[in-house]
Amino acid sequence: MITFGTGRRGQVHLRPGIGVAAFVDRDTGQEVSLPFVVRLDSFRVEYYPGTEAAADYVSYLSLALPGGPLTERRVSMNRILRVQGYRFYQSSFDPDGEGSWLGVNHDPWGTPVTYAGYALLGLSMLAVLCSRRAGFRRLLAHPLLRRGGLFCLLLWAGLGGNGQAREVGGGLLPVLNRQQADSLARCQVVYADRVAPLNTLARDFVQKLYGRPAYKGLSAEQVLGGWLLYPEAWSREPMIEVKDARLRRLLGLETPYARLSDLFDGAHYRLRDYWQGGRGTDTRLSKAVLEVDEKVGLLLMLRDGLLLRPLPDDGSVEPLSACRVEAELLYNRLPFVRVLFMANLAAGLLSFLLLLGRVVGDGRSGRWARGVWRGLEWVLLLAASFHLCGYVLRWYVGGRVPLSNGYETMLFMALCILVLACLLVRRFPFVLPFGFLLSGCALLVAHIGQLNPQITPLMPVLVSPWLSAHVSFIMMAYALLSFLVLNGVLALFLLWRRRRGGGSGVDGRVEQLTLLSRLLLYPAVFLLGAGIFLGAVWANVSWGRYWAWDPKEVWALVTFMVYGVAFHGGCLPVFRRPGFFHAWTVLAFLAVLMTYFGVNYFLGGMHSYAGG
Repeated sequence: MITFGTGRRGQVHLRPGIGVAAFVDRDTGQEVSLPFVVRLDSFRVEYYPGTEAAADYVSYLSLALPGGPLTERRVSMNRILRVQGYRFYQSSFDPDGEGSWLGVNHDPWGTPVTYAGYALLGLSMLAVLCSRRAGFRRLLAHPLLRRGGLFCLLLWAGLGGNGQAREVGGGLLPVLNRQQADSLARCQVVYADRVAPLNTLARDFVQKLYGRPAYKGLSAEQVLGGWLLYPEAWSREPMIEVKDARLRRLLGLETPYARLSDLFDGAHYRLRDYWQGGRGTDTRLSKAVLEVDEKVGLLLMLRDGLLLRPLPDDGSVEPLSACRVEAELLYNRLPFVRVLFMANLAAGLLSFLLLLGRVVGDGRSGRWARGVWRGLEWVLLLAASFHLCGYVLRWYVGGRVPLSNGYETMLFMALCILVLACLLVRRFPFVLPFGFLLSGCALLVAHIGQLNPQITPLMPVLVSPWLSAHVSFIMMAYALLSFLVLNGVLALFLLWRRRRGGGSGVDGRVEQLTLLSRLLLYPAVFLLGAGIFLGAVWANVSWGRYWAWDPKEVWALVTFMVYGVAFHGGCLPVFRRPGFFHAWTVLAFLAVLMTYFGVNYFLGGMHSYAGG
């Protein structure tokens, strides 16, 4: 409210050599005077070395203060200029690349009050965790946790050559021999706006065309070399995947794979007719045509020499070290996401059946079941270690924290779930299947959805340390809230059995589940709240406003408030009943799903670029 009543927001357009002493108010459209003069000396787009991907947008300014000397300043993405209570943000630039548009924010009262509120919220959450009169300390003193007093401390601490003819699919194809192809894997090229080994480009090339990183016993480098050196022969090879059954019928295909020659009648491109016929009336067909058209475009780029971009000879691009190359080759050969989601789901199903047998058997289990359970605990530790190694390897290969898109946030969420399960499993055995199943589902979503598996540089607005903190806190909160869901499902099942008159010792197990859920609710909601206002600080640093009522922001706030209600058992006695409490935590997770997935698919907004 203070910002709304006293703050001013607008923009200023600068051209080289022209001083400006006013900005245009965004709400009224009127000019507002500045107590100083700003002059643009030059504007420049900085690129990642050897690529055309923008790394930053920079305005070089001269600032003339009343009675003071002329000073040189700089404004770029995530690097704002502060002068006498005014903040300038790099917003846009002119099509000719000469002029610059800066956002202007003057909020001398609202920003300090808002930041003070964030700080008080953070201190209050810490106080709730530490206060002896608050519920969190009472839960820690519960008799069920006396033998696991270090649980929460651990929880926070954890937190070009000669070719050969090769028989492929009953025919002969000219390809590079395997030794020659393997020697190309370490050659460095500019790909996906970064320097990468040729192996990465080749694997993505084959994955895009065929749906798999290799083709009928041929390595990715052999396939890439075949298309590059022998395009006529390879154009008759059926390896362009066409997923849509209707498009296959239109093309007269008997298998899910098309030849490049199937898509042309002489010089006529057949997909153009189907695109024009389906555009605006049949979105599914149009989408399928566009998907195949992208694959054809990839082949044309290879033919025209636009896909393979070697490092320039002038030394303007620094090559990767031998260690980085070997690390990326290892990452490409190590399909840890596919391996882990299959292993985790299989282990989760087995451990869930064992847990179900224990529940049905009123806590009794045979020696063999206890042995299998103990073995699965070791499998959980190995899965967490393997996932951590893969995640760190991706971090090292990409040169940045892997948290910039939906694919990477799902990886981080699965890692948080596995680490959390490792910390909890000895004290709360039922966490074992939960950890396997939740992490397996998160990895399955990342694998099937193919959100953005390529390792690419960040867009300029995402190059900020606030981003990593914001996403990390949010994803750790989601991981904890997902445990509450499965805890709630199991507790509701036990309560249903008790009402049916079956099973002994149900009350004790429900009490343990309720205790764990109430205990995890505190760090989950507090991490979510901290993640929300860290995102607000990032937004204020990047473009001058900490809250824009974007759909993602609104639903994050809704989720925070929905879960926050569950703390108030004192004034809302219904939350002291285990059945209602667990039902609430299960249904509340729908808000998390809407925030993470639903907003991206149904509402869009500013956050849709990150996929999470």
